[in-house]
Amino acid sequence: MIIDDGRPVAVPAQVDGVEVRLPDGAVLAALGWEFKAEGLCRGDVCVPLRRGASRDPFGLDLADIAEMLCRPLALDVEEGAAYLGAPVEERCLALASLEAPDFTLPDLGGRLHTLRDQRGRKVMLVAYASW
Repeated sequence: MIIDDGRPVAVPAQVDGVEVRLPDGAVLAALGWEFKAEGLCRGDVCVPLRRGASRDPFGLDLADIAEMLCRPLALDVEEGAAYLGAPVEERCLALASLEAPDFTLPDLGGRLHTLRDQRGRKVMLVAYASW
């Protein structure tokens, strides 16, 4: 399962340790990019394969694809899930705006709270992780 821009897509993959190879059709279905002689292409935009990246009968390594597209990759091989983060330019613009993205989360009582409802007020967010 690849999650890109919040959209999950189940695709076939060849997994060897932490290397996940995607066949050409899976890259197109999940990410909208296809392999051509010029490299990885979407419309008129092509990104050449980086040095050291190799295509084999199983496709291209997902980590290589993420690096070529300047996108962070979170991979959980045991769960069969991969998440591609936003491109670096998009993340820089979001950070420069100093505005948090909107989200909705439940409180301890189960009531939902949306950040946009708090605009104009000071808000303190507390995050906790057991790991």
